[in-house]
Amino acid sequence: MTGREEMVEVLVTGGAGFIGSNFVRYALDRHPDWRVTTLDKLTYAGRRENLHDVIDNPRHAFVHGDIADAPVSGPLVEQSDIVVHFAAETHVDRSIMSAGDFIRTDVEGTFVLLEAARRAKRLRRFVQISTDEVYGSVPSGASVETDELKPRNPYAASKAGADRLAYSYWATYRLPVIVTRASNNYGPYQFPEKVIPLFVTNAIDDIPVPLYGDGRNVRDWLHVLDHCRAIDLLIDRASDGEVYNIGGGNDIMNVDLTHRILDALGKPRSLIKPVADRPGHDRRYCLDTTKLRGLGWSPQVPFETGLSDAVKWYRENEWWWRPIKERDPAFRAYYEAQYEKR
Repeated sequence: MTGREEMVEVLVTGGAGFIGSNFVRYALDRHPDWRVTTLDKLTYAGRRENLHDVIDNPRHAFVHGDIADAPVSGPLVEQSDIVVHFAAETHVDRSIMSAGDFIRTDVEGTFVLLEAARRAKRLRRFVQISTDEVYGSVPSGASVETDELKPRNPYAASKAGADRLAYSYWATYRLPVIVTRASNNYGPYQFPEKVIPLFVTNAIDDIPVPLYGDGRNVRDWLHVLDHCRAIDLLIDRASDGEVYNIGGGNDIMNVDLTHRILDALGKPRSLIKPVADRPGHDRRYCLDTTKLRGLGWSPQVPFETGLSDAVKWYRENEWWWRPIKERDPAFRAYYEAQYEKR
């Protein structure tokens, strides 16, 4: 491809975060006719290091900026064919400690992007990345896309607000919006406050792993590349205004996940340190993915393989996580407040 008019212009918000950076890498690899622009505020979990191998790709541009800053984000949306909106504050524990940041980024930031999308002339797809947590705790069965939303923590509520705001812009203005709700992602470049990288990196250093409550909370795990494949398919095959669940079909109790991590590293289970449960901790999530599978998607990464690969990645890439855990005072302050005082 040579001329700019031949390229598909893709904006990835939050593209220096965990899922976003994996999608940027995936998109550049799978679509030689895509030019990808990453917009990221580079807060604690958004890092240039996540894009180290594609930052100089001639089909990739990086913009340091806030989605809520209309003069920065607006023109990027207006010149895009596709917007994949990952940018968000994402950690439940942090939302409990400071909910305001989540409302500002997840809801107000999404509003700014949607307003810009109304002015866009060439936009053909706006993908709002939501989460299975908007459904709230699911005691039995599986959540379908038409179920009532019952978010039970500030993070989930902020994502539910953005989710429905995006839908309203399709219903009211007929913007080409779709909403995806994925289960817990795992894989490379995940910030080490999240359970899998936290437990892996703690265990590598023989530091206790802090397990909430009785450890019997259930999560469905989805490999980040399977998530990327789903988004890629939906960009082309989804119907405007629709919601699509994306789940890996790997429902696992947290205590069992912890055992698998420790066993993979050859570490004793005595490293498990039970800590007081967090407030409003949802007991179980589970997604019905029939709608997405009907379009031809299914997860390709078996959980056993994916978890083994993730453990290996963190073992082999200490250059990436050690500076965060050992030299970032903000991470240390968060960790002490979250776990060491419980």
